[in-house]
Amino acid sequence: MEKTTLFDKIWDSHVVKSVPAGPDVFFIDKHFIHEVTSPVAFLNLEKRGITVKYPHRTIATPDHNVPTVDQDQTIKDKLSRMQVEKLRENCKKYGIELHDLGSAHHGIVHVIGPELGVTQPGMTIVCGDSHTSTHGAFGAIAFGIGTSEVEMVLATQCIMQSKPKKMRISVNGTLGAGVTSKDIILYIISKISAAGATGYFVEYAGSAIQSLSMEARMTICNMSIEMGARGGLIAPDETTFNYLKGKQYAPKGADWDKAVAYWQTLKTDEGAVFDQELVFDAADIEPMITYGTNPGMGIKVVESIPTTDGMEGSNKTSYLKSLDYMGFQPGEPVKGKQVDYVFVGSCTNGRIEDIRSVAQFVKGHKKADNITAWIVPGSREVEKMAHEEGLVKILEDAGFELRQPGCSACLAMNDDKIPAGKYAVSTSNRNFEGRQGPGARTMLASPLTVAAVAITGRITDPREVFGN
Repeated sequence: MEKTTLFDKIWDSHVVKSVPAGPDVFFIDKHFIHEVTSPVAFLNLEKRGITVKYPHRTIATPDHNVPTVDQDQTIKDKLSRMQVEKLRENCKKYGIELHDLGSAHHGIVHVIGPELGVTQPGMTIVCGDSHTSTHGAFGAIAFGIGTSEVEMVLATQCIMQSKPKKMRISVNGTLGAGVTSKDIILYIISKISAAGATGYFVEYAGSAIQSLSMEARMTICNMSIEMGARGGLIAPDETTFNYLKGKQYAPKGADWDKAVAYWQTLKTDEGAVFDQELVFDAADIEPMITYGTNPGMGIKVVESIPTTDGMEGSNKTSYLKSLDYMGFQPGEPVKGKQVDYVFVGSCTNGRIEDIRSVAQFVKGHKKADNITAWIVPGSREVEKMAHEEGLVKILEDAGFELRQPGCSACLAMNDDKIPAGKYAVSTSNRNFEGRQGPGARTMLASPLTVAAVAITGRITDPREVFGN
């Protein structure tokens, strides 16, 4: 009997038709939409006189453009307001479930999907957003699509897709104190580069991965796209099942037992072959931070920025251009550099575990005077829990500003922008030029490292501040 990977099992069971020497017609179980990439897709359906084939398989929420203050007021920005209104109109017209601003389950699309139990093992999931790979943490095939593909899924519940190659990345051993899942993924990307997994779908495995919570696994899968992968996934296990049990959209009663029996089959067979295998030692991973303008330009907080030794031609030119944008020099340490902003949030690290970890470590401390500290929950549910658990008071006492749910300062599509020239240490997923605002300088790190930076006002090893 042929040995197959987890990816093969899910992919092959969703192929409606294979086109010889072409893409597969691929069935999609769940389709998430938001206000930015859906309006044109709906407009084109209308022009063509086509309806949404399976409205119950699509779930909507506004997240990218929404303000994170005064969400009960009219959105001031005209384009953002128009996009959110269009999402409302389209969902009403086609009977699509919408978690709107102010509703109990509003939030970032990749936070509310798992939170509601919509995301489940064995599914195929798409969204007009690159970080759809987040949902792969549940043992699902999840990836981002473009606006024309959003239209295709709305109309047919299928997509034309070529099957990617398969890569397995194993992280074995025990993580050191102060090391989080964000450090794991930043470490991996720093080792293989921002293009190192291009053309692949990645399965994460190994004892260090298996030891992680669901929220930590989501952080890892979320950033698969940052090394060029089509997506990433982790085999479901008891941690997955315990997380899903009792969620609003999770199966109940006998259906739950039946679902778990199927989910337990979703794992790579012993001896199955991957196109590429990479293995890392958890003991080598330390708190990480980026210093450049792509997520692959990362180092341990205690290390110095790489020199240009051995670099030639365009590689050296682009490297120096990146450092010039950041105001850094080859060979200098990042530790000790002064910072202006910290941001905790996004679909990468805006979950309740992230906020708990920051609150735990800043309790009894005050942020540095030079720091503006924003903390943005990924959903209304996360916001509610943060209030109920007393985390909000701890954070506000420490000088953090808690905002309302949304993508916020992850990307410069709303009012939460980092001013030009200012340094931000962020728990988000991208550090491209201008990603957090024109001229903004972004360094990516874990919530724990961000907490340490907030307290000291400069790049800091969290293990030194919090005694880990």
